[in-house]
Amino acid sequence: MTKLNNREKIIKSKLRVGRGIGSGKGKTSGRGVKGQKSRSGVAIKSFEGGQMPLYRRLPKRGFNPISGEQIAILNLEKIQSYIDKKTIKINDVLNSDLLKKLNLINKNSTKLKILGTGEIKDKINIEANLASKSAVEKLEKIGGSIQLKK
Repeated sequence: MTKLNNREKIIKSKLRVGRGIGSGKGKTSGRGVKGQKSRSGVAIKSFEGGQMPLYRRLPKRGFNPISGEQIAILNLEKIQSYIDKKTIKINDVLNSDLLKKLNLINKNSTKLKILGTGEIKDKINIEANLASKSAVEKLEKIGGSIQLKK
């Protein structure tokens, strides 16, 4: 077996603590005197001496995606109620810009989805990013139209 270098005893043996005064690490084995840390089997994980610990200083992030897309959803019954209240005009093209302007959906939403809950009586043209099958069927049945943006 060849050595990498010729110095004797390059690997120092582990220091054995608690082996008498002469060793320099006898009696308390370098742990000081008394207190929780001098005892065996004590681990004070993430305790910072009463200072607010790091894991509590940082914001909670959980399962909420930080930059998830905001999709505004709108049911057909809701659209009908807006038409009845005359908030929306029938001859207008219903799109996310118009709804944001009228404060009917959140201004931070990036997409608009039309869902098919409830009934709609008036013909209306809708521009949306997404739509459920039932919503598309109901709109086409009354002669309305829906354009899906890609």
